[in-house]
Amino acid sequence: MWNEEKQIIESHLSPNERLLWFGKPRQGFFLRASDIYAVPFSLMWGGFAIFWETMVIKKDAPFFFILWGIPFVFVGLYLIVGRFFVDAWQRSKIFYGVTNERVIIVSGLFNRKIKSLSLRTLPDVTLEEKVNGSGTITFGEVSLFTDWNKGGFFRLRKARIEAVPRFEQIPQARNAYEIIRNAQKQSG
Repeated sequence: MWNEEKQIIESHLSPNERLLWFGKPRQGFFLRASDIYAVPFSLMWGGFAIFWETMVIKKDAPFFFILWGIPFVFVGLYLIVGRFFVDAWQRSKIFYGVTNERVIIVSGLFNRKIKSLSLRTLPDVTLEEKVNGSGTITFGEVSLFTDWNKGGFFRLRKARIEAVPRFEQIPQARNAYEIIRNAQKQSG
């Protein structure tokens, strides 16, 4: 696993560039702060959609009403469980790297996207660290609009990644943060 991550980052380096750190976001399923709102909403939405569809089918309602409810049931199922699978899948395809010249974020499910930030012109670097040492390093100024609860209500990953670049949910975040700060000092 680590070898694959390292190879993916190293494949995007220039000849004189040295890899100082590489990693991935936390893998698997987990809840975020935004789920305080998302879970009850998704249960209400999905519950009502399933109730609607069940009643329409039981009462022999016109076929149009049966069709009308199907998209709402699918959206409800996505909100209840599907979004966790999509989020985990998307995070499994994200790779982070720090070199002596830049910070690199490689992402994308079907097409690879490389986000590169020069250490010399890197804006604010912010570390959010949890008690267990994991955390998020954000590159740039975070506003409430672009960073609502680190992902927003429906886990809009693409918007979150593009709004403010970050190393999200990485283990030993302080270690990566210090490597970035030292590399910034050395790059002048």
